Amino acid sequence: MKCPFCGNIEDKVIDSRTSKEGEAIRRRRECLKCGKRFTSYERVEDVIPMVIKKDGRRESFDRTKILGGLKKACEKRPVAMESLEQIVDTIEKKLVSLGVKEIQSTWVGEEVMSALKDLDMVAYVRFASVYRQFKDINELMNEVRTLFEHKS
Repeated sequence: MKCPFCGNIEDKVIDSRTSKEGEAIRRRRECLKCGKRFTSYERVEDVIPMVIKKDGRRESFDRTKILGGLKKACEKRPVAMESLEQIVDTIEKKLVSLGVKEIQSTWVGEEVMSALKDLDMVAYVRFASVYRQFKDINELMNEVRTLFEHKS
């Protein structure tokens, strides 16, 4: 494992623990060169489908892209990082369980929006405004009205 601080590839494992769901192993490591500690995660590699983008391009499913989008939507909101990671885990599990080789990016986007709607309304509107590419304030207001109807 390459040290994120100095780039050295020699380290020692200090502690190993299984995640709550048993899906990954968390390892605390110490670099043998600089002495700094870092964490790595070991997961079983699932057969994850390719994502078909709106323009027809195909990309590998990337959980870090989804997590990045969630972080931006939840910036300065009272949302725990653990909740965001749980959303990504849930979406990834659903995707793998579908057993398909390819999936439309819209499926992923709708899953994220659905999870955010239940988690934080402001984060949902932020994500929706980028994902749905609202053309004007009226489209945004319609989405907010729909949210209030959904909540009632």
